[in-house]
Amino acid sequence: MSFATPLALLCLAAVPLAILAHVSAQRRRRRYPVRFTAVATLAAVATSEPRWRRHVPFALFALALTAVALSLARPERTIAVPVERASVVLVTDVSRSMSATDVSPSRLEAARRAAQSFLDKVPRQLRVGLVSFSEAAQSLRAPTTDRQQISSALNSLQPISGTATGAGLRTALDNLKSDADKSETPPPAAIVLLSDGSATDGSAAFDVAMESRRLKIPIFTVALGTEEGTISLGGRVVRVPPDPEALQRIASLSGGEAFQAADSEELGSIYDRLGSQIGTKPEQQEITVMFAGAALLLLAGAMAASLGINGRLP
Repeated sequence: MSFATPLALLCLAAVPLAILAHVSAQRRRRRYPVRFTAVATLAAVATSEPRWRRHVPFALFALALTAVALSLARPERTIAVPVERASVVLVTDVSRSMSATDVSPSRLEAARRAAQSFLDKVPRQLRVGLVSFSEAAQSLRAPTTDRQQISSALNSLQPISGTATGAGLRTALDNLKSDADKSETPPPAAIVLLSDGSATDGSAAFDVAMESRRLKIPIFTVALGTEEGTISLGGRVVRVPPDPEALQRIASLSGGEAFQAADSEELGSIYDRLGSQIGTKPEQQEITVMFAGAALLLLAGAMAASLGINGRLP
């Protein structure tokens, strides 16, 4: 929580001053007691009352005073609001290594489910596109708010040979550039790259990452799989470990962030986090009325307690 006018917090000094005044008044009351005769008789018929009860009205009043002081400082809270006209392209590796089952039920199926969860949780205003790549890249859907189109495209993904990471990123970037050309002010955009192996098209991905940084389109990378991942190829078992170092470099060059997922649950949490980062932005919301309302309720409580306990207003 933050405050729009923090100098008003100086009003909180009134709270300890009020407490000191209350304590002083209680001491004066004990200094000048009323003298009664037949004290023994009075003690026998008088009902005992907890000492803390007579402090309840003042405690509520002090809390009300605190709430008023805080409301004068105009408290604010940070909330997540949808990013207007934002676009993101999911770039998914569909090379043969994505059929490895070290991530249950398979790397590709885990990627498909995580992407679907991403679609379900990001704001409806976020435009999402989909690019797949193996030995070549294919733009399956340009950025759109039609979630059904993206879901259908995700279901069509099948593993093929090759890992042309650079081609996949280039296709995604071209989609976003084309989208930006239609507007005078380019909308916020990002790329989410999921891959599990080394690129087979050299340094093309790094070149795209540098261009992406220049265009202020960050690339968030996710390295999927474990060192123990294997596939069957031509009757023999072939290891297919991920390449997190290359993906880390792509993210760094573009101004994005790199992640690594060893199982489907971790992949899902990464996509959830990315959905929050890309689809929303933090915004300050003033909540003065909440503190003012609390102050009124506490003040009413103090008055009611004083009438009930002391028979008078504080």
